[in-house]
Amino acid sequence: MLSLYKYPNLVIALGAIIALLLCVQFIIYPLLARTGLDLELDKLDSRLRFWWTIVIGFLFGVVLGSKFLLLLIAFSCFLALKEFLSITPSRRADRRVLFFAYLTLPLQFYWIWIGWYGMFIVFIPVYVFLFLPLPMTLLGETKGFLRAFSLLNWIIMTAVFSLSHLGFLLVLPDSLNPVAGGIGLAFFLMLLVQVNDASQFIFGSITRERKVIPKLSASRTWSGLISGLVLTVIVAALTAPFLTPFSPIEAIGLGILIALTGLIGYIVFSAIKRDLDFEDRGTMTPGHGGILNRVDTLVYAAPLFFHITSYLYS
Repeated sequence: MLSLYKYPNLVIALGAIIALLLCVQFIIYPLLARTGLDLELDKLDSRLRFWWTIVIGFLFGVVLGSKFLLLLIAFSCFLALKEFLSITPSRRADRRVLFFAYLTLPLQFYWIWIGWYGMFIVFIPVYVFLFLPLPMTLLGETKGFLRAFSLLNWIIMTAVFSLSHLGFLLVLPDSLNPVAGGIGLAFFLMLLVQVNDASQFIFGSITRERKVIPKLSASRTWSGLISGLVLTVIVAALTAPFLTPFSPIEAIGLGILIALTGLIGYIVFSAIKRDLDFEDRGTMTPGHGGILNRVDTLVYAAPLFFHITSYLYS
């Protein structure tokens, strides 16, 4: 409960987001449903549910401490890893190797829990990368070995390593961000990612013209991209003084970075899902493809945001 007094700016920001979500849920959403606009309201509804999950998770994190929120992020990474492994083809022999893939997750978050940055940053890219081929080789199945190893390594890098950077933000020292601590930085990142995703989706669904990559997405248009970029930068500039140590120029730069990397993550995962003929097999966000559709934008945004923040203020 001391965190409620320790980070008053974060509590106020959460209260403002809750008020905004209530407004969207009970006023704006019903109005959009009556307008007749082709907005794919089922996908908008799934986004609202995910936003509520984020806000409630951070609210509990403020009350119970950042380590509780770290466990929630670890569980989300587990769901992403499980879903990713379930939709990708694998050799029968490699199913026994999946144990090591799952083992990377608790070990990676243990390094975060104890604040061991050195091991956190090299464990998966170096040690797991070098170790994982060994049990796959000992199985004696050489056909398709390189493809199987590359695929499994990519899944671990995205679902565990990339997303775990959001978790390490939580254990950064308060001296780096006196106004709201590491939890404030994590919330700032999530806020910008979701604002960018929502604005690109809504404006892209309204216009549906001049698509960025027509073969991959019907809802990502140039007008949506520009609208998302502008709104993300505005939100970054307005909220940075209350949640982060960033100067106005740094906040604007990070807003642009998150908007662009969020789009890259969305496009890359759209290509993966098209390649796998994957549409909607998840259960966390029914009607919208599972948790991978909700964290794809974070895969690129979280590591870059973390390392730029560390470079500027560590």
